[in-house]
Amino acid sequence: MLLSSRSEAQRPAPGAPRPRSAPRRRLKVPALLTPVVSLCLLAASAPATPLGVGDRLYPHLGNPGYDVAAYDLSFTYSGANDKPLKAVTTIDARTTADLKRLNLDFAHGKVDSVVVDGEPATFSKAGEDLVVTPAEELSEGSWTRITVRHTSDPVYGSKREGGWVRTVDGLAMANQADAAHVVFPCNDHPSDKAIFTIRVTAPTGYTAVANGLRTDVESSAKSTTWTYRTRHPMATELAQVSIGRSKVLHREGPHGLPVRDVVPAKDVKLLEPWLMKTPGQISWMEGKVGRYPFETYGLLMAHATTGFELETQTLSLFERDLFTQPAFPKWYVESIMVHELAHQWFGDSVSPRSWSDLWLSEGHATWYEALYAAEKADRPMEARMKAAYAASDRWRAAGGPPAAPKAPQPGKKTSIFRPNVYDGAALVLFALREEIGATAFDRLERAWVSRNRDGSASTADFVALAEDVSGRHLEGFLHAWLYGKKTPPMPGRPDWKAADPAKTATKGKPATRKPGGPAKAGKPAGR
Repeated sequence: MLLSSRSEAQRPAPGAPRPRSAPRRRLKVPALLTPVVSLCLLAASAPATPLGVGDRLYPHLGNPGYDVAAYDLSFTYSGANDKPLKAVTTIDARTTADLKRLNLDFAHGKVDSVVVDGEPATFSKAGEDLVVTPAEELSEGSWTRITVRHTSDPVYGSKREGGWVRTVDGLAMANQADAAHVVFPCNDHPSDKAIFTIRVTAPTGYTAVANGLRTDVESSAKSTTWTYRTRHPMATELAQVSIGRSKVLHREGPHGLPVRDVVPAKDVKLLEPWLMKTPGQISWMEGKVGRYPFETYGLLMAHATTGFELETQTLSLFERDLFTQPAFPKWYVESIMVHELAHQWFGDSVSPRSWSDLWLSEGHATWYEALYAAEKADRPMEARMKAAYAASDRWRAAGGPPAAPKAPQPGKKTSIFRPNVYDGAALVLFALREEIGATAFDRLERAWVSRNRDGSASTADFVALAEDVSGRHLEGFLHAWLYGKKTPPMPGRPDWKAADPAKTATKGKPATRKPGGPAKAGKPAGR
């Protein structure tokens, strides 16, 4: 489902009451109606089933019939990270169809009650969906508020990936690609972004930090409640909540940007030399693609073993050990920091329209990671891209072309994060720059993040913009690079050869992986 953009004027103010819709007049339906309407009527009376917005890689993610404007999440943490948190999720949404019931993605936790527009609603489970039947039918084009009281359980079975990450001293979140709905009920697809307000109550001695800026803190003798709010819409997979015995460090970035980092309290001196690099890295990225797109930024250095880093919006998640293990060279760690920072533009501010568009996020983050290493540490971009070209046919055979990745492996939903969407996708950008020239390429990058800011965009959108900016017909050129089973010839590099996938084994650089995913050449951990 492609959703139209919403303006601030259309959104209800957080906490404002919702007027009830006027009773809908029942209409007689002609026998010869369109199949779409007939299907809607049949679905309304059929047994509850899991739905989806038609994502090729995750068919049951997201739900049709409404567009979320705002989430209000409240979590109460007991102090034990192996116990369920008490939680309340409130969703403000605008309906895009008449709805007798609606589906929310929610896969893990106990639901105590659901209220729709102030009236108790019935609910049931269908697969990984929570199916809600309000007391009155919701009319198309009306605002509705859904409040779910539930638990949020940080303990999962071996088949569940993502969600809450249990750290040494508390919890953090890693919801990519389809795990936000194991933490809270939501419309769990990046095409439906919303403003978030997040409240966390924890015992005295703990610190809670979430996406956006802190708007309130209330303390009592036994507990403290922190409230954070985003100023820009966010995809559910980018939500972040940190609860731990942490220290929050503050500094200033470019243009007075508030930068705040969250680290284990005992590690402040150890980690500060890395943290002080962030303002300079933001300035470097701004020099490439324009102004930083959000209200704050910072690093969450979690004392946990995840096997990845993650670009959670305004507060990127990192493993503490990435910065404390001597095995990783300094330039290498800094380039990982830039990878997650670059995602704030590519992946967060401009989200993928569907998960098949993931290459637009990971390919660009990898591109700027490599460019930073080239400019700051004399690690030549061309050498990395030549190595990627040699491996590209093998990556395409294993994971699919960059813009048509193969479906995740059974039981490993994050296995779409393969080398084809990292260095394989960065290779596409290298080829495009060679084809249209560096000047046009730089204009394209700035135009992409500027025109699509706070929204979601597709591969087709990128191709169209590339043609517009360059004044060239590029559909055929980019189609081969994005969807071909074989890697096309590299412009200006006739000597570059792709190795035969059947004869080449993985070798070379350190590896990275998504949780449960295969290794990727280029960096030890990252998304």
